[in-house]
Amino acid sequence: MSSEELKINVEKALDEIRPFLQSDGGDINLLSIEDGKFVKVQLVGACTSCSVNQMTLKSGVEMTIKKYAPQIEKVINVE
Repeated sequence: MSSEELKINVEKALDEIRPFLQSDGGDINLLSIEDGKFVKVQLVGACTSCSVNQMTLKSGVEMTIKKYAPQIEKVINVE
């Protein structure tokens, strides 16, 4: 998968999870994809102060991204 295809797939994954975040007053932005394995995102809005944002990141965001782009090893939230 090319880097452009990878970015498109990661964006598709974020588009899938975004409505759930927005329903709670938050959102997520894609910052970068590094070495084709690490995705850096930024949780925004209500997600920044949510006590379960790390669980959301691992269980929701990372799992959804890996569904679209299995080569992704880790999703990192940059505050």
